[in-house]
Amino acid sequence: MPSNETKTKYLIISTLQEKNLVKKNVLQSLEIAFDNLKIAIKELVEELNSELKEKREGFLLEYQIGNFYTELFFGNDVVVFHFQNNIYEIDKSHSIWSHSYIQDNPLNAFVGIIHVYNFLKSSYKNNENEDLGYLIARIFINQEQHYFVEGKRQLGFLYNDFSQNLISKDDFKKIIQSVILYCLDFEMLVPPYEEVSIISLEQLKTMINKSKSQNAKRMGFQFYKNDTSV
Repeated sequence: MPSNETKTKYLIISTLQEKNLVKKNVLQSLEIAFDNLKIAIKELVEELNSELKEKREGFLLEYQIGNFYTELFFGNDVVVFHFQNNIYEIDKSHSIWSHSYIQDNPLNAFVGIIHVYNFLKSSYKNNENEDLGYLIARIFINQEQHYFVEGKRQLGFLYNDFSQNLISKDDFKKIIQSVILYCLDFEMLVPPYEEVSIISLEQLKTMINKSKSQNAKRMGFQFYKNDTSV
């Protein structure tokens, strides 16, 4: 019979091989997903711009595409879709573990993530690095090219069928449209009076020199995970 040491070594090697293969497959799925996302953005921008009555600069949608990010500009907003080559396991406290799809194959809980951030277009284009943006959604993709979305409002419940959702250009078009609608409805708010009622001379001079104060859509606003009012 093999010794306990032999069994331990075999377990280490087999686990390493299994998880490395899964992570490799997840990364391939993530890259496929991002390619679909790029195509979806290109097509959606063309479709929306063709239907806009105002064809002037500032009205048309624009996009910029990089290897690991895509920028979508519309109105006063920019949305940045970004991913890294990191692979994560979904925490076992997450509700997704209640689904048979994960219980039957726990390795399907390993995912890559596309993060979706919203900034003011003026801040982003002018490199105003102190200005704030918000994470409005995360898109999770696993080794079988299944996905689900966590996010605000409709982004948090329209795309959460992990067992059935398969990445596709058309699905990404729907997600992008939901992202755009959310951002258009998420307007800049006046900060509470008490938060801006006292200012130092140094702060005032800094603002005058920069001709701006720190910008974000919601000044003094905490972006809580379960806050559905924004």
